[in-house]
Amino acid sequence: MHQHDINSFYTYLQSEQTAQSYLYQCYRQLHEQDAERKSYENCNVFRYYIEHGWTYYNAGKKLDMVLKPVMLFYGMAHLLKACLLTIRPDYPESTSVLAHGLSTRKRKKKNYSFLVDEVKIQHNGLFPYVSEHLFGIKQHPFEKVTMKSLLQLLPELRSLWKWEEEDSLWRVGRVGDHTLSIPTAICDDYFLTEKAFITRLAFFLPEVMEIKRADGQMLLHLNEPIQAATGPFVMDMDFSIYLPRDKEFFTPISEVMLHYLVLYNLSMLSRYEAEWWGELITIKPDIDFPIIAQFLSVTEKKIPYLLGLELYKKKENGTGT
Repeated sequence: MHQHDINSFYTYLQSEQTAQSYLYQCYRQLHEQDAERKSYENCNVFRYYIEHGWTYYNAGKKLDMVLKPVMLFYGMAHLLKACLLTIRPDYPESTSVLAHGLSTRKRKKKNYSFLVDEVKIQHNGLFPYVSEHLFGIKQHPFEKVTMKSLLQLLPELRSLWKWEEEDSLWRVGRVGDHTLSIPTAICDDYFLTEKAFITRLAFFLPEVMEIKRADGQMLLHLNEPIQAATGPFVMDMDFSIYLPRDKEFFTPISEVMLHYLVLYNLSMLSRYEAEWWGELITIKPDIDFPIIAQFLSVTEKKIPYLLGLELYKKKENGTGT
């Protein structure tokens, strides 16, 4: 779907009537016994999550970089909660799910580098809750992760990384393709045979009907077109699909949650590390600045789109279109 269609759908959900009708449809898909009552109880808070989320995003887009991460992080958190209400009628079930679900280490004032900084995943809070209930991920492949590892998985930042080092992603196709073209060299990166690699990959794809090899590529012909970037795949805003070259990130983590991890850390920096944050923006001492600036430019557009798509898919499923 195009961006304007997603924006239109957000607007459609901005009334009590349409929000209630939409939630009722979502809860019936869940076979919720009290679907009608729950939809009436939740429709206004659902609307407010969306309205507040958009307000934060619109404010963030207009603000200087000094405050932008905080606005975008809380905008994202509100839209995530709206998505949760479509599948968890009783959210929040307890206060333990209301925390961010992440923590950062104490920073050393000297020689601090954003790219090597880490975020640690907590057992409770919004991050693990969303990962499990919205994206079906109960266990993460890491307890803590560096910012560089996360940022290298975002396709829109490839143009910056290429000046520093080898590309971290392989482009393998586009949404809607029946065939994926994957370099055979990826098997060396993953230390797997072609057969073992395809077996692992097939779990995240429509049925693989045929495999051909030509010019250093494995051509995987699918029984139906690939519709989204799931599992280890990531997608850019032009709907191209990529695989990570690093085998450690051949994981089912959602790209939405990659953005959440990075935005959380940036929001903490902008609030509590004023000296470092101020110097980053004014002096621009190293590669941290262009990477962060590019990320913020991408996430303010991409996350409202991806979460709007999550909301729209439930409407589409309910109407049988």
